[in-house]
This record gives sequence, structure tokens and C-alpha cells, in this order.
Amino acid sequence: MGKTLFDKLWDLHTVADLGDGEALLYIDRIFLHERTGSIALQSITGKNRHIRMPSHVFVTMDHIVDTFPGRGDDTLMPSGREFIETTRAEAKAAGIQLFDIGDKRQGIVHVISPELGIALPGLTLVCPDSHTCSLGGLGALAWGIGSTDAEHALTTGILRIRKPRNMRVTFTSELKPGVTAKDMILHLIGRFTAAGGNGHAVEFAGPAIDSLSVEARLTLCNMAVEFSAFTGLVAPDEKTIEFTRGRTYAPRGAAWKNAAAHWQSLISDADAHFDAELMIDCAEIKPSVTWGTSPQHTVSIDGCVPEPDEERDPVRRRAMIRALDYMGLKPGEPMKNIPVDAAFIGSCTNARLSDLRPAAEYLRGRHVAEAVRAVVVPGSTTVKAAAEAEGLDRIFTEAGFEWRESGCSMCFYAGGETFGLGKRVISTTNRNFEGRQGPGTRTHLASPLTVAASACTGKITEAGDVELAESTRPQGSAA
Repeated sequence: MGKTLFDKLWDLHTVADLGDGEALLYIDRIFLHERTGSIALQSITGKNRHIRMPSHVFVTMDHIVDTFPGRGDDTLMPSGREFIETTRAEAKAAGIQLFDIGDKRQGIVHVISPELGIALPGLTLVCPDSHTCSLGGLGALAWGIGSTDAEHALTTGILRIRKPRNMRVTFTSELKPGVTAKDMILHLIGRFTAAGGNGHAVEFAGPAIDSLSVEARLTLCNMAVEFSAFTGLVAPDEKTIEFTRGRTYAPRGAAWKNAAAHWQSLISDADAHFDAELMIDCAEIKPSVTWGTSPQHTVSIDGCVPEPDEERDPVRRRAMIRALDYMGLKPGEPMKNIPVDAAFIGSCTNARLSDLRPAAEYLRGRHVAEAVRAVVVPGSTTVKAAAEAEGLDRIFTEAGFEWRESGCSMCFYAGGETFGLGKRVISTTNRNFEGRQGPGTRTHLASPLTVAASACTGKITEAGDVELAESTRPQGSAA
């Protein structure tokens, strides 16, 4: 019997089979950030231990740094400056590569990792952040860990892992215009629940996946953890190889040729066995948005808030009732009738240049609704510079968006910036949990296009709806 892509990556990195489904895996790359990385680095120093391979370890400032123009080490998060200063000191003492505030390479860990070629097809990469699975979009075996495991990986170069089962999710047919990778993953989680991938490494496959750009695949894999998967994977192809070519930490010369040849072998064999198979017809996927407090609380924008009484499972029914109460919504309410107070474009899910371009193009000549606060935070300083070189920053600011420095920003609340109690936000982020963007803040997850359109109308809106309204407007009518 053949092997799946995940099986091949697992076997390539197995240092020792411990039996009972567990193994010691070799870790190729370790990425840290200032929020949790400082904890692991301090612990190592305190125990008089040493990092085994400093050249394979990287640190960035992204989670708690302010994103306001002209920022420094001060943050809105209590004690945030201490985290930043400690991380900086520990990284320098350990001799590991730091992408500090003011560094042109700084950015959100899962954005700069592929951007710099630190994440590569076939490598194992861990980070104390649950969305490390994003990098499976390159064909890397990447997953999130805790600070204790980070300390262990730093000092030994290996981790003890129980092998998950294999799942394949096949997306057939073509995507409709205006439907994005974000809509694909929200549709999957909405249909099969947030526990649908539990205990599995999920490979995304099919013609629709083949047609996605590498950055769109990163978005898809980013939310594999919201599907409760151990990680998400897309087999590397020619797009992946071209995406990686010439990156700062990518192989060069003869090493590049050898690596590219190896990457082409990283596919699931035709006779590989998957423990679970799911099929999604992309013809069924529409622009999607969440209504509740879990990514599984997803419907199409032209749908309605569901009725809890129609849910047979009592646990899910209670969760739906609680979510409706928190979100301030009623069953049967059309999603398109729901007003928004704020719009956020950013995070490791949707803050790459390929995310900003369509949103900016949509906003060209339009303006944010008067009562809406709109913020865009590029995923990296490199993305920010590239966007500014194309004039995207001017389009965003002329439309009424705040243009920020790179960082995680209001993807999550750690005692820092928030949109405010009870504010309703349409957001490109990956989690809509209670309090995720601040105490009492209500979050609706969507694609950058949907966020841009909703910001302009002041309510949840599909980009195509506004385009239709524009095209049917009588000649000479006001914009």
C-alpha cells in the first residue's frame, strides 16, 4: 500500500519509533514570538541549558507589539514592553535570528515564515502558536506547540508526538467568482463542524486546490486548527516551487535543484490509504460569514441566522443559544440585515499582498460608511512596503481605513487594543470566540472582499451585491 503525503513527511523525520503510535520527530525549524517565546527562552537560560541549533531558530515581534505608526517598545498591553525587551535580550544572548521592531523583515510569524523561505516544503516547523499549521500550504509539516514543548525542541531538536490519523478533503469543481479560500474553509467547518478533523492530519486536494495560489493555500491551512485538525497540508507543486525560489533562506545552486526534485516526490501515492475522506463540491460554496462564536457557526451571506430548535444535538443547541445571546442576534434574521460597527483586515489568515489587492481594488472610488471604524494591518513589513509601492495604502486611507504597521493587532485581545464592548466587527481573522477581539466584542469572520464590501455599506454585504447595485444604478445618480 502506498503512503500519504503526511506519512512520507512523518517517516522522513522519525528519529525513533516509540511504539503505541508515538515517535520522536526531528524538528527542522523553530519559530518564536515575543508573547510565548520569551517564556521558553527565559526557562532555558534559568536552567543553564543551551539551544541545540541556534541557526535553525527564529524570533519575531508580532503578537503584542502596537501597530500604530511610529511605534516603539511601548504597548497598550500591560507589561507588553517587558515581553518585548526580554525576548530581544534572550534572542541576542542565544545568538538566534531576531526580526525586531523596525526590521524590514518583521511581521506575523506565519506570514514571514514562507515569505523568507524559513518554511519550506518537506520541513518540520513548530511554533508556540496554534496557527502554525498555515505552513502546510507549502507542503511543510507544521503544527503549534506550547512553551514547554518549545523549550524541549530548542534544547534537543526533537519532539515526542503521537501520530494522528490521515484525512483527505477533496474540493471538486471550480470556485464561483468572488469565492475565496477563506470561504472554502469556513464552508468546510460549517458543514462538518469545528470537531470534524479531530485526531487527523488533513490533506486538502482536488482541482479547486490545484487552482489556488500558494498564499490562498496558506489561508486554507491556517484554519485547519479551527477544524480541530493536528495540521493541514497541500502537496507541493510547480506553483510551490516557483513561490519558494530565491527566498532568503531557500536553498541555492545545486542544493536548490536537489531540493526541488525532492519536493516533487512529496505527494500522496495513488494507492495511499486515508482513514477518512470528505468531498466538497465548490459549486455549493458561496461567500460565507459566521453568525456565532465558533467558526462552525457559518452560513452563506444570503442565508439567515439558524434556529437552535432545529438542532437535534442538545449540547450544540445550548451552544447555539448562548452564541445568539452573546452576538445579540435572533433566529431567522437575514445575515444581510446585520449592521456592523467596525471592519478589520489583517491577521495570519488574510493579511498578505494577495489579500490586500482585491480588497483595495474593490474600495477604489468607494468609502467606508460613516458609522464604521475600519482598520487594515499588513501581515508583514515586506507586505506593507509592497502595498505602498503599488499605492494600495492610499486607496485604503482614501476609502476611510486606518493603515497600520504590521503585527497581529486586533486579531486577538491580550489586554491591548480592542474595538470595544458590544461592538460588532466584520473581520478577516480566524477566530470569533467570545471576547476574542476584546471583552464583549462580537466578531463575524469573512473574506477580505466581504469585509471591504461590508465596511462600505455598514452591514454584512457580499461584494457582488454592491457590484450589482452599482451596475443597475441609473446614469448620473449619486455615488
